[in-house]
Amino acid sequence: MSSQDILLRDLALRIGLAARALPDTDAKRLFTVLTDCVSLPITEDKIGSINLKTLKTAQAGEFSNIDDALLKKALHILKHSIETGDIQKPDIDNYIEGDMPGSVRIACASNDAINIDGHFGSCSQFLIYQVSAEETRLIDIRSTNSLDGLDREDKNKYRAELIQDCQVIYMASVGGPAAAKIVKLGIHPMKLSGTEAITDIIDQLQTVISGTPPPWLAKVMGIDAINRFRFEREATG
Repeated sequence: MSSQDILLRDLALRIGLAARALPDTDAKRLFTVLTDCVSLPITEDKIGSINLKTLKTAQAGEFSNIDDALLKKALHILKHSIETGDIQKPDIDNYIEGDMPGSVRIACASNDAINIDGHFGSCSQFLIYQVSAEETRLIDIRSTNSLDGLDREDKNKYRAELIQDCQVIYMASVGGPAAAKIVKLGIHPMKLSGTEAITDIIDQLQTVISGTPPPWLAKVMGIDAINRFRFEREATG
């Protein structure tokens, strides 16, 4: 394989990964926008010249409704060479229902299996953790690859049902209709203000669990109503 072939393969991979960082976007949609930003053929230098404003206004504002933070992340992926090997996924721990009394099951929207960096509608996977005050187990990794041809609403439903056994989902971003589907299934959505390491979020959750959990969290942990009322009074002073 020539150096030019390697470069083209790397660019194609980056376009695919950048598309995953954007909601309801596949590689074809992103490629169409990029070709409106720069003339064909797309090269390393041309990709490097694209800025946030150009990307946001290209193709008659195709991406104008997408958060700037997500567009910046996509640009970062496009402009930086990456390893072409598969991302190493963490090991899944054995878990039997009831192993961890007082625990919570959470879903983390992630593309790299390290950070909560995914939009609900475009992340490549959900990492499922069982979390108690003393212990954490990764019990599943669920790919979000869905059937081709599904519209946006059906894809959001598919993703919500994929994590319907969880009590909480952490994600970088989520749209209103998708959030409604999550809540309808009894899952508490937690939208972060930026990318955060999964381990940091779990540490924060464990601190809350071991202290004075809010009433909604106490309920999913199986704490009785009397103690939930006590937690609510303590939280409000």
